[in-house]
Amino acid sequence: MKLSTYDELTARELIAQTTGGEEIKRLIDNERLTFYIGFDPTADSLTVGHFLVLTVMKRLQDAGHRPIALLGGGTTMVGDPTGKTDMRKMLTLEDIRANAEKFKAQMAKFIDFDDDRAVMVNNADWLLDLNYIEFLRDIGVHFSVNRMLTAECFKSRLEKGLTFIEFNYMLMQSYDFLKLFDDYGCILQCGGDDQWSNILGGTELIRRKRGKDAHGLTFQLLTTSDGRKMGKTERGAVWLDPNKTSPYDFFQYWRNVRDDDVIRCMKMLSFIPLEEIYEYEKLAGQDLNQAKERLAFEITKMVHGEAEAAAALDTVRALFGKQTDSEDMPKTSVNESDFTDGFISAVDLLTVANLAPSKAEAKRLIIQGGVEIGGVKVSDFGQKYSKDDFTEGKLIIKKGKKIYHRIDLE
Repeated sequence: MKLSTYDELTARELIAQTTGGEEIKRLIDNERLTFYIGFDPTADSLTVGHFLVLTVMKRLQDAGHRPIALLGGGTTMVGDPTGKTDMRKMLTLEDIRANAEKFKAQMAKFIDFDDDRAVMVNNADWLLDLNYIEFLRDIGVHFSVNRMLTAECFKSRLEKGLTFIEFNYMLMQSYDFLKLFDDYGCILQCGGDDQWSNILGGTELIRRKRGKDAHGLTFQLLTTSDGRKMGKTERGAVWLDPNKTSPYDFFQYWRNVRDDDVIRCMKMLSFIPLEEIYEYEKLAGQDLNQAKERLAFEITKMVHGEAEAAAALDTVRALFGKQTDSEDMPKTSVNESDFTDGFISAVDLLTVANLAPSKAEAKRLIIQGGVEIGGVKVSDFGQKYSKDDFTEGKLIIKKGKKIYHRIDLE
């Protein structure tokens, strides 16, 4: 039996909290509503964390609902304190606008903006020109400071000191909801579960200002089975921009998820039918690699296209088959300036390839026996290589069991 849209979201373990219970289910399953999700352009690319939200937007759009993608050109000027122990870096208006343009292009891969099926707006259009005194009298009067201080989004910041500029963020996000309610008939705000307090601020503001109901729905955060946030590697965030995280590295991230996480990631992030996922759920041990390959292929295909996903899959299979000469392997070039007296050390090779964030970390990896160069395990972090060690100008580094990198000699 085909599940309703809401029941499918539940079965995929996506829903964390809602304001309306059965009313939210009724709206999603039986009505055609306008909902919104906000994206603060704090970087020049979306990340894996945004990807989860984009897939839910797509699911709801496919069910007939109209999404509003709200770019936070205004709120980014303030900075969301949610989940942060330190104040966010202050960005210039020019940086924020440039980042927002990059977000637009990436979102269009997932959401259909044609024929008013979705809307993209920027809250800079109404927040940057607000009269602060009028805003405080019209909006700020409806917020209790005591209640705000108990909100989950402020807890980690209170320990180190919450700045007044950050304290305004909840009011601004709530005002966004009111603005979209008035202008687009938007009655539902969605977001990660860390946004629950901010979303409640918006629903309460609409009730007080308009005397009508609006709703909130949060999604489970993308975490590992032991509660750690996913989407980070030793080299930093996993980006959707292929220039920041290559399609191969993106594929490898999902191919290397822990056994305990692969089925949950399949449910939450992919559009693989649940019936197929339940079959994968029966696998164990080495057989789980089938599920990991499928997960990595499907997600890479959505983000980078089927050709890139297929190329990454072929490369991974070749590498695991010890055919370590694939052209699709991630690679780094070195030249004469990288050599000292005709040699380059194992430590320098690891750091120049970004396989270790520092020389100290590179040494630790070598001491632990986790590095092979040229097919030979490196036992001494002082090991050096000359140009003669490069085969046809190439030298393959293997880190751990699954990560390969090619050094090309210019």
